[in-house]
Amino acid sequence: MNRRNFLTTSAVAASSLAIRSTSAAENPNALRQKLRVKLAIATYSYWHFRDPKVSVEAVIEKAADLGVEGVDFLHRQMDLPEKEPLTAAHRAYLSRLKRHSFACGVAPVCLSTHQGFVNPDPAVIATNVEHTKKCIEICYALGIPALRLNTGRWGTTKDFDELMRNHGEEAVLPGHTIEEGFKWCMDGIQQCLAKAEECGVTLALENHWGLARTADGLLRILDGIKSPWLGALMDTGNFLTAPYVNADYEQLAQIAPRAVFVQAKTYPGGGEWYTLKMDYARIARMLAKVNYRGYVSLEMEGKEDPDTAVPKSIVLLRKAFA
Repeated sequence: MNRRNFLTTSAVAASSLAIRSTSAAENPNALRQKLRVKLAIATYSYWHFRDPKVSVEAVIEKAADLGVEGVDFLHRQMDLPEKEPLTAAHRAYLSRLKRHSFACGVAPVCLSTHQGFVNPDPAVIATNVEHTKKCIEICYALGIPALRLNTGRWGTTKDFDELMRNHGEEAVLPGHTIEEGFKWCMDGIQQCLAKAEECGVTLALENHWGLARTADGLLRILDGIKSPWLGALMDTGNFLTAPYVNADYEQLAQIAPRAVFVQAKTYPGGGEWYTLKMDYARIARMLAKVNYRGYVSLEMEGKEDPDTAVPKSIVLLRKAFA
C-alpha cells in the first residue's frame, strides 16, 4: 500500500469511527441495547435438599461445560457447617473453591443463604445477624458480589410441605402483629449493612416465604431502609397467587426496578412442590424495560434429572434473554 492509499484508507476508517461515535452519542440507547444479561446456574438446580448431595464443585464444572458465565452457591450445599464461625480450615476450603471457579472460567456471583429476623426474642435476631455477617465474609472470601437474604417467617407452620400446600401463607405469631414483624426484620437487616458495605457485598432480599412473599411486603422493607447495599432478589416463581398456574407478572413488575439479582425457576418433569407457567420472553422484556443488566440465575426446581433438565432450561433462558 502506497502513502496515498494508506492516507485515504485511514481517513475513511476515521470517518466511519466518527460516524459511529456520533450515532452513539445521539442515541445513548444504541450501545445499551447491545448489552445482554448474563446467565448463572444455582447449585440448588442439582440438589433439592435430598440425598445424595451434589457438590458445588461438580456444579461449577457443569456450568463451565454449558458455557454459563456464573454460579450461584446454595450455602447449605457447601462443605461448611451452617452456623459455626469460620475457621482456618473453612477459609482454606473457600480458597480452593475460588481457585476451582477461576480455573473453570466461571464467576461466583451469589451466595443463597437462610436467616430469620421475624422473632420477638432479641437473642434470636442477634444470632441471625451474626450468621448473616459470617455469610458476608464467605462472599468476600470467594469474591461474590451478592448475598441472598430472607426475611424469615412466623414459624407457625412447622412443616414446609404444609407451608407449600398453603402457598406460603401462615398465621401471625399469637400475641404479636404484622407491624412488629416488619420492625424486627428491618432492625435485623440494618445491623448487617455496615458489614455488607465493608466487604462490598450487596444484600439481595428475596421475594420468599415470610414478610416478602408479596411485592408490597418486599418493597415496604426496601423503602423503610433505603440503603445502596440492599436491593431486591427477584425470584420468578415465588409470588403465588390464585389460581396458582402462571407466574405473577404484575408483582414481578412491581419489584423489577429494584432487582439486583434474578433467580429464574423452571419445572421440567413437574415441580417439587408446585409448577408455574413462565413466559420468559415477557420477563426478559420486563427486565429490559428497567435496564436490568445483572445476572439471571437458573433455579431448576423440577423432578426431571438435572443433567437433562438444566441444559434444556439454559437453552430456554438463552433464547429469552438473547
